[in-house]
Amino acid sequence: MFGRSLDAFRGFRRPVYAIAIGRLVNVFGSGLVYPFASVHFHLQVGIPLSLVGLGLLANNVATAAGTALGGYLADRYGRRPIMVWSMALSTLTLSAYALVATAAQFVAVATAAGLTVGLYAPASQAMTADLTDAAERERGYALLKVASNAGFGTGFVVGGVLYSFASTAIFVADGLTSGVVAAVLLAVLPRVHDGRATASLADSVDAWRRAVTRPRILALALLNVGFAVMYAQMQATVPVVAAETLSLSSAQLGTLYVLNPAVIVLFQMPLVAAVTRWRRTRGLVASAGLWAASFLAIMAVPGVPRLVGVALVGVFLVVRTAAEILHAPLATSLASDLGRAAERGSQLSLLEIAKRLGMGVGAAVGGVFFDYGLQHLLWPLLVAVCVAIALGLLALERRLSSAENGSVPVSSSD
Repeated sequence: MFGRSLDAFRGFRRPVYAIAIGRLVNVFGSGLVYPFASVHFHLQVGIPLSLVGLGLLANNVATAAGTALGGYLADRYGRRPIMVWSMALSTLTLSAYALVATAAQFVAVATAAGLTVGLYAPASQAMTADLTDAAERERGYALLKVASNAGFGTGFVVGGVLYSFASTAIFVADGLTSGVVAAVLLAVLPRVHDGRATASLADSVDAWRRAVTRPRILALALLNVGFAVMYAQMQATVPVVAAETLSLSSAQLGTLYVLNPAVIVLFQMPLVAAVTRWRRTRGLVASAGLWAASFLAIMAVPGVPRLVGVALVGVFLVVRTAAEILHAPLATSLASDLGRAAERGSQLSLLEIAKRLGMGVGAAVGGVFFDYGLQHLLWPLLVAVCVAIALGLLALERRLSSAENGSVPVSSSD
């Protein structure tokens, strides 16, 4: 049984494993700060939660802009240089969070960090698609997800301890991990896609515009905005519920949040393998249903005994993680197969832009609901959004071929 589980991690080209290791190290840095950022800037620095939400919105809008640029540059100049530059610049911008003392500084640093981090995702996703064939692509993206969450889980634990006695050090450590990744990628990644560096600016921009305005990729991106609104709550609002309603310390919160990466590390590959024969849209509908169930658990937290409330937050983390396990590789694989290989960077950037915008909107809206004492209305609203996403996916399914929707392999040169 264990041997069969390990088989899912085998068979990739060496650069795919290098990308996964880089992801693990980088996301370890993100895990150091992820559960504590909103708590730190709201409760320690004293920034109102609505302004923290505004800063997170600015971060995600900037990340979306950086992602659009990163997708264009990855298709024009190649994946490897964009990945390296993104990590090198993020060393500085992520470390700058340690200097934030006002709301204006928080918004400025969040914007700069979003721009530099945003360059990375479409280039790394496109390179992974370039290095895998259609039959193994979902496993490839699932491998990156496992690596991410192994890093996240370790980061949560280390961050909880580090934050308890040196709160700003977690931001410096986050930046330093990006520098390590930049050096590793520069040393080991091949140039598998040389891009169109000789094309004129007008021609390359026109090619990018055509790639990101195809109707089906636009529809998938719009649905991804909705999914990202769900993602945002784990960072923006649920930690506040845990800290204010349940009085959890930073170390306790970090330990509890380990459930998210632990579930992914244990179940990402088996669950992806279990839905391999499903239509990708059906797996995404199941993901939306799990998101809805997770918010019902959080809705029940106020008014219950503290231990029951902690258990319900744990249920939220496990169920929403199952939703994430299905969403991430299925949505990315679907987007990878909706266009030609030469357009992957641009089209995957659109999917990531949608995710970042949705996370920004989700954080900002969640902050407003909490600041005005309407948090009890947030959770049923999110359940309704999940239902709308499921209906949208079923509508999109009618416009996809069996090959594009994952039933049979598709050629990477389509």
